[in-house]
Amino acid sequence: MRAAKTRRRRRLALAACCGLAVGAFAFGVTLGDGAAPPQPSVASRLTPERLAGQRIIVGFPDLEAPRPVKRMIREGRVAGVVLFDENLAGRTADRRLIRGLQSVPRPPGLRDPLLVMIDQEGGLVKRVGGAPTASAREMGARGAAFSREQGRLTARNLSALGVNVDLAPVLDVARPGGTIDETERGFGSSAGQVEETAVPFAAALQEGGVAATAKHFPGLGEARLNTDFAVERVDLSRQELRRVDEAPYRHFIDAGGELVMLSTAIYPAFSPRPAAFARPIATGELRRRLGFDGVSITDALETVAVRDFGGPAKAGLAAAGAGVDLLLFTDYSAGAQAQRALARRVRTRSTVRAAAEESVSRILRLRHRLAR
Repeated sequence: MRAAKTRRRRRLALAACCGLAVGAFAFGVTLGDGAAPPQPSVASRLTPERLAGQRIIVGFPDLEAPRPVKRMIREGRVAGVVLFDENLAGRTADRRLIRGLQSVPRPPGLRDPLLVMIDQEGGLVKRVGGAPTASAREMGARGAAFSREQGRLTARNLSALGVNVDLAPVLDVARPGGTIDETERGFGSSAGQVEETAVPFAAALQEGGVAATAKHFPGLGEARLNTDFAVERVDLSRQELRRVDEAPYRHFIDAGGELVMLSTAIYPAFSPRPAAFARPIATGELRRRLGFDGVSITDALETVAVRDFGGPAKAGLAAAGAGVDLLLFTDYSAGAQAQRALARRVRTRSTVRAAAEESVSRILRLRHRLAR
């Protein structure tokens, strides 16, 4: 399967170079070509504390990174940061903040750029000014060429600040009446429209050096409320989720998409647990069925949607156990709790250590590619 996927990516790259039309993939992207990955043994040499830390993304509440966050970076106990409105004060200050984070000394093997993430979807969800100037709905309505140009401009906008991961695009099929539709975060109400316009946006982001993140797998388009504020159940059949909601992710993956974010809604057709905690979804659907070999990441793990499933340590262990690579915490103290819990588990269970090394190898490969 992997060899076939590699051949497919090469064909897409050739078609893009020659200007050939291959549906949505006339806007294809090739990623990581020519970049030697880190040595495979890097993850195997990490201490349990650092191995656990390389799966943690944290936020913080200020315009400057607090000392505990810098200490986590210095000690290799975090893979990156996520920035929100409270961290951003204008382009000069934002660049200074990110440069300061990247300049913190890190242990050997972990010196490639930190993952610096931001939600820059367009429309109602934008952390910094500038591109994309359009919402996802507008990009979907105006077509692939327009959305690709918005992606190109967004990559230029973010990379100028030092942001290297955009938590976009939303690949949820925006069913009428759902929160994705009502907030104009969806590229369309059909899987075909999402594929044809969201994937070119993602491709252009990555051509510009900013990793794209497809969200919220396996699909949040049916949800009536945002999972940041409510526990949501998506009561669609397994067949419907695969036929409609997962379809855009297959195209994103085939085009070389770097990251996929797991939803925190519950999908009873697969599991009674939130998707980010459900191995049948995070590993079974995303990796085995769709063949994704990039980096997976949870949605925020302190929200209402996951609160009933325990605190940061329990949530982090559940997501890691489901097979998710990166665990996203908006509060650095919560991230530190999860890191310590995961380190204890890594230290005492060889099977957990092996799975952690596999996840961290994927994360380090991504960081290495972003260093170019």
